[in-house]
Amino acid sequence: MNRNETARKVRAQIERFSGIFSPHFSKPQARFIAEMLFGIQASQDTKLSEITRALDEPIKEKKTEERLCRHLAAEGMDTLINEQIIKDASRCIHQNTLIVVDPTDIRKQYARRMEYLARVRDGSTGQLCDGYWGCLAVACETNSRRAIPVHQRLWSSKAPDFVSENEQLLQIITMIAKATKKRGIYVMDRGGDRNKLYNPMLDLQLRFIIRLVGNRHLLFRGRARAASDLADGCPMAYAETLVKEEHGDEKIYRIEYGFRRVKLPGRKGQLYLVVIKGFGKEPIMLLTNVEVKKTRQILGFIVEAYTARWLVEETIRFIKQSYRLEHMRSLKYQRLRNMTALVLAAAYFSARWLGQAIKLSILSTHVLKAAKRFFGVPDFHYYALADGIGRLLSRLSYTAKSTRSQESQSEHSQLLLSIPP
Repeated sequence: MNRNETARKVRAQIERFSGIFSPHFSKPQARFIAEMLFGIQASQDTKLSEITRALDEPIKEKKTEERLCRHLAAEGMDTLINEQIIKDASRCIHQNTLIVVDPTDIRKQYARRMEYLARVRDGSTGQLCDGYWGCLAVACETNSRRAIPVHQRLWSSKAPDFVSENEQLLQIITMIAKATKKRGIYVMDRGGDRNKLYNPMLDLQLRFIIRLVGNRHLLFRGRARAASDLADGCPMAYAETLVKEEHGDEKIYRIEYGFRRVKLPGRKGQLYLVVIKGFGKEPIMLLTNVEVKKTRQILGFIVEAYTARWLVEETIRFIKQSYRLEHMRSLKYQRLRNMTALVLAAAYFSARWLGQAIKLSILSTHVLKAAKRFFGVPDFHYYALADGIGRLLSRLSYTAKSTRSQESQSEHSQLLLSIPP
C-alpha cells in the first residue's frame, strides 16, 4: 500500500469518525467539524491559518479562514463534541477501567486581547502567568500503556458563567458517569482532595481513588486522626520494584504499601486509606471506596491505578505538543472552548479509531512507518501516530464532498462492537 493510498484511507476514516457528530449538528456545522479534524491532523496545529493551508481549498485562503472562524463561534459546540466522544468511548470503559481526571493549564503568557484571560499557575514551572484553566480525562487499564482521551475542556475564572473549579470538575465527572452508566474508577491527584467532590461522588455511588494532601482528618476506629499520622503508623504489607520511564531514562523505585480502614467524618460508608512509601520522603496517601483486602493482587491494583497517572501526564504533553494546543490565536472565549474540544476529537481519533480498532491495525502500522523519527518509534506511540498522520495528510487536499455513508457508519459500529474487552 503506497502513501497516497494510505493517506486516502486515513481521510476516509476521519470522515467516518466525524459521522458520530453529524446527527447533532446542521449540515454546514457537520462539514466544518470534518474539515477541522482533517486540518488539525494535517497541520498538527490549532492556528486557523495553518488549518486553512492544510485544507487547500480551490478558493482564496482568506475566504476559507473566515468561514472556519464563523463556524468556530457556535455556542455549545464544545459540549456536544465532548458528549459524543464519551458516548463513543463508553464502549471501551468497563467496570475497573481507570478514568483519570487531571486539571491542567493552557498558557497564553504573551496574549493581551484574548477574552476572559485569567491568571493560572504553570504546571511545569509553578509560576503564575496569563492563560486559561483546563481539564483532561483519560481512560486506561492498569495492565496497558494505552490511554484514550475522553474529555477535554477549557474555562476561565473570569467568564460570566464560571461558578467554581469544583463545578467544572463535577460537570466532567457526571457527564462521563452518565455515558458509562457509572462504570469505571475515577483517579485524581491531590487537587481532588475536596469534600465538594467526595460528597457528590459518594452520593452518586461512583468509585474513586484520590491522593490526599495530608492535612485531612479521617475516622479510624471511631476516632478522628490526621491522615499523615495514620500513614506513619500504617503497617506495610507488601513490597514491589517499579520502573518509571522519564525522557528516555529509567528510574527505579523500591516501594512498600499497606492500608487502613477509615471513614470520612459525617459519612457512614467504609473507605480505605492506602499508603505507599518509596516514591519520595513523604508517603503517598490514597483515599478510595474501592474495596481493599489484604492480598497483593487487590492492594497492588490500587497502587497500579494511581501510577497510571503517569500516562495522563504524557497524554497532556502529547496533546499540547502534537497539536500545538497552546498556539490557539482566537480572541473569543467560545472559539477557544470549541477549538479545545476539536483537538480532543483529533486526539481521540488517533488513540481510539485509528490506534486500537483491530480491522484498522494494518492502516495504523503504515502510518507509524510514515513518521520519520530519529531513534525509531517512541514508547508513547501516539506521538508517532500524530506525526505520521500529519505527514500523510499534508500531501493530500481535503475535498468538500464527503464519502461517508450511513452504511459505512453502521459497518464501523459493528466493528467496534466486535473488539474484545
